[in-house]
Amino acid sequence: MKTVVVFTLATLAAAAVPLAAQAPAAPQTLDRDVSWKQMLPNIVADQAHIWTFPAKLVRGEDILPTAIVLGGTAAFVASDPSSGRYFRRTNSFSGFNNVFTSNATAIGTAVVPAAFYAVGLARHDTYAQHTALFVGEAVADSEILTTVFKTSTRRLRPSTFAPNTPMGDTWFESPGSVLGRGSFTSGHSIAAFSVATVFARRYPHHRWVPYVAYGLAATVAFSRVTRSAHFPSDVFLGGALGYSISRFTVLGGK
Repeated sequence: MKTVVVFTLATLAAAAVPLAAQAPAAPQTLDRDVSWKQMLPNIVADQAHIWTFPAKLVRGEDILPTAIVLGGTAAFVASDPSSGRYFRRTNSFSGFNNVFTSNATAIGTAVVPAAFYAVGLARHDTYAQHTALFVGEAVADSEILTTVFKTSTRRLRPSTFAPNTPMGDTWFESPGSVLGRGSFTSGHSIAAFSVATVFARRYPHHRWVPYVAYGLAATVAFSRVTRSAHFPSDVFLGGALGYSISRFTVLGGK
């Protein structure tokens, strides 16, 4: 619990309060309509946008970035057995893992936008409140997608293997009776990059925000690998999807 409190407070102090203390001087575009009442309709519309994305590829749109993401994922999948064995047997990251536990990173990812919304509410800062609501929308969209991926691929996690054992046969092996139990993709990573992208894109005038936001998100993703909770390909695709959903679906390409 001490680790969770320290991580949460440090992240909160670094990101939430300074940003919500002042609205951006000149927002680039008008906000998409977002509110607690509009949240569910927005998510439904987002899901339609996400699941019809292959139709854009058929029309020849977004082929290059998609190819880059798929190629990177394939490269990581090819190297997963060796990297998975390494992180499964090494003790080099034990101190790091004691700080960035699964619960600590999950709670930290959730507390920051919640605190941001509370500060924005107290300061009557609509822009900050909308930012927090966009984060909630992006995380919901991302978690729906990753739950489908996890359930359909049923990939085993590295932690299910004994150290130094082969990890080549990981797909469609996890028990299929539990929704979202598989390893592919990483739920922590997709959520962390969803949160980071909303903050980075909505506060570009604070030059430090993208570095802090994406740095924390990358740390969360890396911790999933060092803890043998996920393979590198799981966190790579999770991060790419979290970024894409936040920027191009929730924020409309801003």
